[in-house]
Parts: sequence; structure tokens; C-alpha cells
Amino acid sequence: MDPQFFLQIGSVLGWIGLCLLPLFLLPLLTLVVPGLVEPVSKWLYKGIDRITDGAAAISIFTAICLLGFQLAAVIAAYAFGLSWTWLSELVVYAFAATFMIGACVALRDNAHVRVDILRPRFGETGRNWIELVGIYLLLFPICVRILQTGEQGLARTWLLFEGSRESDGLPLLFLFKTLVPIFAVLMISQGLSEALKAALRLTGKLAPADEAEAEVHYGA
Repeated sequence: MDPQFFLQIGSVLGWIGLCLLPLFLLPLLTLVVPGLVEPVSKWLYKGIDRITDGAAAISIFTAICLLGFQLAAVIAAYAFGLSWTWLSELVVYAFAATFMIGACVALRDNAHVRVDILRPRFGETGRNWIELVGIYLLLFPICVRILQTGEQGLARTWLLFEGSRESDGLPLLFLFKTLVPIFAVLMISQGLSEALKAALRLTGKLAPADEAEAEVHYGA
């Protein structure tokens, strides 16, 4: 396949990313002029959270697949003395998809393990400021760096439709490697949602009732 095809796709995605850059200023604008951008901020974070609902469904499906693949591998190995590389790779792929796609769900639901010492000692206002600073100084730069460093490798693996190095493996390694930029994009989008929520809380524009309603919706 022509390498220019993948370069053109990368160029288009790059321009889309540049066009979306102003969205990252929206949480900061919410702090400065909350009355002006409040409707847009609420609409955007709710839309992102709905996308994360889809990621949650995919993650649940891959987790069920992981259980099935692993069970089949164990039964085949210990009951019949059989082993297949492709089945072992399916276990790895399902495991990776579950966590790489589900990471944004954990971010939305505040389920990530936090190792900071100071955050619990602050009040609600302090925690929201820490959330904003952490997202802008840590989450966004790291995920953007992941996208930048993986661009050439991703184009190469798709160009070759890279498969397993084992003769009886799956020809799907290019899809496996694509999970890395998907993870970064999902985390960036959900990070933007969390930053918007923190900014809305700091300006008093996000009532507890709104968050409770959202939790009921996402839980359903």
C-alpha cells in the first residue's frame, strides 16, 4: 500500500487536532467568564462523558472476552495438553484493550489510584484546583507526548499490516499497537471533561444535583 496514504491520514488528523486546540482553553475561560461559556462547557463535558460510556461498554465486552479466552487456554492446556499461540495472543490483546480503553472510564469515575499526600487535606476548592493543575501539567503533556512519539511507528505498522512474529500467531499486531494512541486520545478527551467540571465547580456553576443526575445516567 502507498505510504503517502498513511501520511495524508496523519496530516488530516494533525489539522483536526490543531482545530480542536482552542477547546483546551475552555476550562480556563470558564474560570474567567463563567456566565459566557457555561452552556458550552456543560454541553461539551456531557458529550465527552457519553463517549466515555461507549468506551465503558467496549471495555466490559473485552473483559468478558478476556475471561473466555483465558478459560479456554487453561482448559486446553491442562485438560488436553494443547497450546496455541493465537489463543495466548487473544488473551493479551483482550487484556490490553480492557485497560487501555477503560482507563478513561476510571478517570471519569474517580477510580484511579491517587498517590498524592496533600490532596485529601484540602477542601473541595483546593481539590478542584489540584485537579485542574494536574490535568494541565501532567495528563495533557504526557498524552500529547505519547501521540507525538508513536506517530511514525504507527504509520509503519499499518503500512506493513504488521502481524505476529510467530508462525501460528494472529496477523493483528497493527491493531494492538493502535490501542496506544486510542488510549491517549480518550484520556485527553476525558481529561478535558474533568477540567471543565472542576472549573464549573470552582465558579459555582455545577450544582451537586447536576452531578448526581449525571452519575445516575452513566450508571444506567
